[in-house]
Amino acid sequence: MKSLAEAMARFEPGLPLGVALSGGADSTALLVACARQWPGQVHAIHVNHGLQIAAIDFEVHCQRLCAALKVPLRIRRVDARPQAGESPEDAARRARYAAIVAAALADTASGAINNVAIQHMALAQHADDQVETILLALSRGGGLPGLAAMAPSWERAGLQWYRPLLDVPGAQIRAWLQAEGIDWIEDPTNADQTLTRNRIRHHLLPGLAQVFPGFRETFARSARHAAQAQALLIDVAASDLRELGVPPSVAGLQALSRPRQSNALRHWLKRQYQTTPSEAQMSELLSQVAACTTRGHAIAIKIGRGMVVREGDRLGFHA
Repeated sequence: MKSLAEAMARFEPGLPLGVALSGGADSTALLVACARQWPGQVHAIHVNHGLQIAAIDFEVHCQRLCAALKVPLRIRRVDARPQAGESPEDAARRARYAAIVAAALADTASGAINNVAIQHMALAQHADDQVETILLALSRGGGLPGLAAMAPSWERAGLQWYRPLLDVPGAQIRAWLQAEGIDWIEDPTNADQTLTRNRIRHHLLPGLAQVFPGFRETFARSARHAAQAQALLIDVAASDLRELGVPPSVAGLQALSRPRQSNALRHWLKRQYQTTPSEAQMSELLSQVAACTTRGHAIAIKIGRGMVVREGDRLGFHA
């Protein structure tokens, strides 16, 4: 694992840089470190979810911190209440990313914040967050995308995103803040034991540290291996879909092995419709594809937020 200073020394983002600032310890430390490293080139974006009484305390802390650092701050207030069937965590995450993108692309027609275009965003997830993400994926029977956990960098919605602290333990971040005399706001929900992620943090991580002291490094290595394997599967799926067509042909799918059919279909549904089938849904879809031996055989299977259907000699998706 690395110290915060070591992680920042290796961090080479494009500038100017936006930092997602919640007001908690991790994002506070990231903003301070970035502002010191690139003075005048850093901007902060705070998303107020409005889901708890402490939301105003977070907002005030962000305003004071940015004023002290002379860092421009843009605040977005969002409605993060979950939709029917959506988890509160997923709803908050979806609203947060949408608000960050909107803030980064606001202010001028050229896509600017305070008249400076923001195309690079840093998030403050750290090594403990990465371990928790892997354990959550394991608890849910997740596949390679879940076990790959959080990527250190990626492109999305016209922005380049970074997680520079993924190799830094959370305790080191807080120790750094205390040594620097920098305050932060403690999120009251961090103590909520009804949240699975908090139970992992408070109960599983201490036990792992006793039995496997280097678990953060080994979990991170496993996540990298999973990410590499997933990247290979994506390449195979993209190659198969070039042959199958988009949407994929039924006969073309039948010529592939069942695992390659599954891989291609998951890639098609994810890239084209941002939906992911469950294991049971995919199993039923593959069985129906195999059974398509006559023109009259229909397919209509619920997948995510829509239906996969047969349209002539190809599959289609109706949202």
